[in-house]
Amino acid sequence: MKLVTVRHLPMFAAWALALLTLAGCSDSADSSRHQGPSIDNGLTVLRKANGTEPQTLDPHRAEDVSSANILRDLYEGLVLTGAEGPRPGVAERWEISADGLRYVFHLRPTARWSNGDAVVAEDFVAGMRRTVDPATGSNYGMILAPIAEAEAILAGQAKPETLGIHALDAHTLEIRLKAPTPYFLSLLTHSTTYPIHRPSLAEFGERFTRPGNLVSNGAYQLSEAVVQSHITLSRNPHYWDNAHTRIDKVRYSAIEDASSEFKRYRAGEVDWGSVPTADFAWAKANLGEELHIHPYLGVYFYGLNLTRTPFKDAPALRRALTLAVDREILTEKITRGGEIPAYGWVPPGLPGYEQATPDHALWTREARFAEAKRLYAEAGYSAEHPLKVEIRYNTQEDNRKIAVAVAQMWKQVLGVETTLFNEEWKVFLQNRKQKQVTQVFRSGWIGDYADPYTFLELLHSRHGINDSGYANPAYDALLARISALPGGPERDALMHDAEVTMLADDPVMPLFFYVSKTLIKPWVKGYRPNIMNQHYTKDLWIEPAGGG
Repeated sequence: MKLVTVRHLPMFAAWALALLTLAGCSDSADSSRHQGPSIDNGLTVLRKANGTEPQTLDPHRAEDVSSANILRDLYEGLVLTGAEGPRPGVAERWEISADGLRYVFHLRPTARWSNGDAVVAEDFVAGMRRTVDPATGSNYGMILAPIAEAEAILAGQAKPETLGIHALDAHTLEIRLKAPTPYFLSLLTHSTTYPIHRPSLAEFGERFTRPGNLVSNGAYQLSEAVVQSHITLSRNPHYWDNAHTRIDKVRYSAIEDASSEFKRYRAGEVDWGSVPTADFAWAKANLGEELHIHPYLGVYFYGLNLTRTPFKDAPALRRALTLAVDREILTEKITRGGEIPAYGWVPPGLPGYEQATPDHALWTREARFAEAKRLYAEAGYSAEHPLKVEIRYNTQEDNRKIAVAVAQMWKQVLGVETTLFNEEWKVFLQNRKQKQVTQVFRSGWIGDYADPYTFLELLHSRHGINDSGYANPAYDALLARISALPGGPERDALMHDAEVTMLADDPVMPLFFYVSKTLIKPWVKGYRPNIMNQHYTKDLWIEPAGGG
């Protein structure tokens, strides 16, 4: 862990210095130690930069994007994410009852685990029961709340065997819901719904995720895992569609530093990566069609720990800090990649949903700052008695830049004295969950399915990833009403009301909505954008550099 204390500078000098410091630069000449596809003993290799070290390869416990990217290649759910919506995965077809409460999935008889065992309906039953079983310790269990009895099981009031999922025969699976759930098929792309190879789990316990132990049913299997370095996957020869899998290996490199990742991409050491803020303008000007920019269902925000001082029972202070952040400056001068300033919680672009927009989003900068100062004083703070607060973020250059900018804004507008802490990813996640040392913490949320509820449910008082500790009975009651409704205007209106209710409490501080900025070498083919930014290596292929 490292910390930085933000000291006082005159307003315009401070912001100018911060922007100059954060802007960065890049050489115009490109490195080229190896510019071409990677071939290993005649086998094609896709080399992907994957950000932070994956939290876990346990599909029912994983929470982070880095883990999800790898799990998407290792496992296959009933359905897959497609450019136009869910598409068949292990389930080759399905039926939905007229009332929307019963789903019947017909599994492919040819589906196999990586050791050759048949994938059967009971493997999905075991996987979803494991997710909601309190003994598993999954912080994501609430995502399966639409399934009958899931909430009772999570609360310890029923046994996992009562979950509304049953194998009708070896290749037919029935799922019963407590209420119609418009996004349910999309939810089934999430790793918490993946099947589990029951013999491996029984034999190895928590060690089932290690190379040599992990048996997967996706297009790839785990062949190597080196902590803080890389994870290598190789083709699953028993995968039902292996004949159409064209990339032989995938190497996921853990590269926390965005600048290092970009340098390795330019040097030809990775084929797939992202662009750091400092290099976005250069990449856009010089890398042409290698840079893919698309809408992304995600929000970057700061969480406020409502379970301890200074934010517990302090709504005026929470609102003051929110108003003192200039989101336009953040997106135009710091992130500079097409991000959208966020005053609401749910990202734009979801059909039928009207975003909640607080009144202050339409105010002038001067009006927001004036109200921030009034509320700051109302909360009991002043130049003689300034707020002293900590921002924690996981180690990554863009996170540091944003934290420095926000701290400067708070200092100049309100006089807040901020200390910045950067922490290794797993330590950072643990501290957030424990809520013992966190005050303000960096976070981001990428939708698990294409529906506003994936954002709203995160702040339910019982959600395992509600790291702010937000608990509002009125908000929970709205979510309960929403979860009992089919899709339509009434549900959309209630979701809007829930977003308004939550934003009025300021448990989180939305900063901007993401766009995906992906770098892909020209020899990697088959990329198709989607709002979830989810991609399967089995859909890609590699051609020689310059090939069509």
